[in-house]
Amino acid sequence: MNVNRSLSCGVYPQHVSIIVFLLLVFPAGFFLNIFSVWVFCCRVPHWSSCTVLQFHLAVSDAIVTPVAPLMAAYFLMGSHWVFGSFMCKLKIALLVVHFYGSILFLTLISIHRYVSVVQFKKVSLLKRKAFVHKLCAGVWLVLLTVGFMCFCFLNTSQVGTFTQCLSIHQEGYIETYFVMNFILLVPGFLLPFSVSVACYILLAKSMSRININTSKGRSIKLKSFKMVATCLVIFGVCFVPLNIIRTIVVVLKKFFPGQCDLLLRMETAYYVSWILAGANCCLDPLIYCFGSHKFVMAIHKSLRKHVIYNEDPYTSILTIAYCLSSIPPVC
Repeated sequence: MNVNRSLSCGVYPQHVSIIVFLLLVFPAGFFLNIFSVWVFCCRVPHWSSCTVLQFHLAVSDAIVTPVAPLMAAYFLMGSHWVFGSFMCKLKIALLVVHFYGSILFLTLISIHRYVSVVQFKKVSLLKRKAFVHKLCAGVWLVLLTVGFMCFCFLNTSQVGTFTQCLSIHQEGYIETYFVMNFILLVPGFLLPFSVSVACYILLAKSMSRININTSKGRSIKLKSFKMVATCLVIFGVCFVPLNIIRTIVVVLKKFFPGQCDLLLRMETAYYVSWILAGANCCLDPLIYCFGSHKFVMAIHKSLRKHVIYNEDPYTSILTIAYCLSSIPPVC
């Protein structure tokens, strides 16, 4: 093992497609979530407990956007970090807060949906807005604590002529990456994911008993199915690959550091999983549409002031896009 430890894989530039997708996915998610935050703050006067959870999910999605141009520049320069130690630490902290903030708030939304639909006759703390505010504050405290730990313990390091930031080539951080991965994996992903899947299984069983002969029953069932499908897609496509591939990478680097070809392939796969995880920023707004009638009505009211509906679909889409871009950012 000591002999293998002495082997070091070279630093190679990543494919240009990673840069392109980074610059497409993260800014798109930013605008969608900033718009969602604006709708919640300025167009939804009376919040429910569900609205509170959705607002905090939108905030956790939006805060990662400053990372995208830094990561794109990092890859464009051949995996060479030129922005200094502080910005590297900040990038890592924002990524951790974003990814696991999204997971935790999605899990809370899943639990809330289960309580609201399956146990609608029972009294629950999740139905109380004041309690949900405190719960979200607790989640942010945990996220900021973990982000601060990453900020303190991780940094840039020199690998040959390259300055690396959050890379498997940083030999001095392999042990730290290995330990932190499993700290994030089990309580940060596996436990929330298991809870969410259990909630959706119970929710699906409950929805199968809903009377679809009434319009209200059909509406509840359809909306719940859409929300369940969206949340499961977000978990399955966005967060499962990130956590699995990162675990494989740290295990390979710790125990099989000489397998350079495999490690470099897994490194590329890991960066692709970053982009997939970032795509949750674009998918989460669908949850607000399926889970909040107030959110949908607020958008409709905003659009009615600007949009003149046209029989030509292309003209209508352009008009809506123009209106969204002209909405003021503050109330």
